[in-house]
Amino acid sequence: MTINIKNEEHIMLIEIDRPKKYNAMTREMYTQIARAYYQLDRDDNLWVGVVYANGLHFTSGLELTDWSDAFSNAVGFPLSGENEIDPFYMMNEERCRKPIIFAVQGYCFTWGVEAMLNADIRVAASDSRFAMLEVRRGFFPCGGATFRLARDIGWSNAMRYLLTGDQWSAEDAYRMGLVQYLTEPGKQLEKAMELARKVASAAPLGVRKILKNGRLAEKQGEQAAKKIIYQDVAEVMKSDDMKEGLQSFIERRTAVFKGK
Repeated sequence: MTINIKNEEHIMLIEIDRPKKYNAMTREMYTQIARAYYQLDRDDNLWVGVVYANGLHFTSGLELTDWSDAFSNAVGFPLSGENEIDPFYMMNEERCRKPIIFAVQGYCFTWGVEAMLNADIRVAASDSRFAMLEVRRGFFPCGGATFRLARDIGWSNAMRYLLTGDQWSAEDAYRMGLVQYLTEPGKQLEKAMELARKVASAAPLGVRKILKNGRLAEKQGEQAAKKIIYQDVAEVMKSDDMKEGLQSFIERRTAVFKGK
């Protein structure tokens, strides 16, 4: 397997594991990631996901010989529609409802950047190098960077790299807000897991509603988010987790949530 999945308590770890090929992504790897996102979304015992890679580099990009016909024939990504969620959020409107944290190192090129743009928290080792190389290969990005990169780092910053294919550093990514943490090389997964455990210790129903409301506002505007927020708040207020949160406050202890 080139994508390895394991669970640690309420955390799903998704490992990209093709280091001899610099983790270049094949169609089969895409399918495996899509299935992992679906499993994370559907399993009530999984509350957060961490995506990371084995080897010196997160990814050198797509295995283009495996993808050229799909893109030249306007097929896009090979989403089956069953038990899969497109990690690029391009093939339909379905998104993973659980938070996802990325930990990257070395090369993080093309699809690595585009999948990372859909993550909720991003950690990068200080040796990370980012690039959207498509214009240097004869085509252009089609996994969301054309509109999401500008959303996250600003129009002119995004065009600076999309239109040239130039690389940018981990420090640049942090300065522009693309990543939230920088670590020493080799420490990026450790930091991502630290964050994942914090998220997993929070009330999972509240976490999911934060994502739901924030994404709705991003897509449809603040008015759409306002219309549903108090309905969702009322739903969460009736949960067992809300009772546990109040009781833990009274008893001055850490809350133990169950997602119910």
